[in-house]
Amino acid sequence: MKKLVVLTGAGMSSESGIRTFRDSGGLWEEYDVSEVATPEAWWKNRDLVLRFYNERRKQLEAAKPNEGHNGLAKLEKYFDVQIITQNIDNLHERAGSTKVLHLHGELTKARSTRDPSLIYDIGYHDINPGDVCEKGSQLRPHIVWFGEDVPMLSQAIKLTEEADIFVVVGSSLNVYPAAGLIGYAPWNASLWLIDPKDVAIPVSRKVEVIKEKAVKGVGILAERLLKDL
Repeated sequence: MKKLVVLTGAGMSSESGIRTFRDSGGLWEEYDVSEVATPEAWWKNRDLVLRFYNERRKQLEAAKPNEGHNGLAKLEKYFDVQIITQNIDNLHERAGSTKVLHLHGELTKARSTRDPSLIYDIGYHDINPGDVCEKGSQLRPHIVWFGEDVPMLSQAIKLTEEADIFVVVGSSLNVYPAAGLIGYAPWNASLWLIDPKDVAIPVSRKVEVIKEKAVKGVGILAERLLKDL
C-alpha cells in the first residue's frame, strides 16, 4: 500500500466555515496576529488571548467536516494516508482520518504554562483565567504561536521522507517551517498541489496542480489517484 502524505492548510477547512487569518474578511482584519498569537501577547494580555481562542473553539464546535475532509478519510481504503495539518481544528479526525499530525497544536487541548508536557483534552470548553494545571500554573491554549518552536516538525519531516505521494491542500506555502516540508519528499514521489490561487512552490520539481478549492480538488485528486492503482 503506497504512503500518501497530505499537508493541509487553512484552505482545507475554510469551506467548513472556519475563518482563515489571511483571506479577505479573515481574522487578521479583526485581530493583529501579534496581539493574539505570540508568546509576547500571552504575557501582555492573557485575557484577550484566552477570549480569542475560546471564540475559535465555539466556532469549531459548530463546524462540520466538508467533503474534502471526508474524501481524504475515504482514501485510507486504498493508501496509507498520513495527514500533516497546519490547522488547529479537529475536522480531519471528525471526518474519520486515523493518522493526523498537528504541526501547530490543537484547539481542543490546553497545556500548562510551566510544564509543556502537561496537556489536557478540554473539548470545546473555555479556558478561563485561574484555570490551572496540577502544578498550579495557568492553562494556555495548546497552540504553537508565532516565534515558538514546532515540536512535531521532525516527525513531519520523517513522514514526508517516506512518501510515495505528497499532496498539499489549501496551504499558501508561506508559513515556515511547514512550507518547506515538500522539499523533503523523495525524488521519485509524485507531488500534488490543490489550491484555487497561484501558489509559489518552493521546489524546482514537477508538481501536478489542481487549481480548485479543497472540496472539489480532493475529489479530482482521488479520481486521478485511484485510476492509477
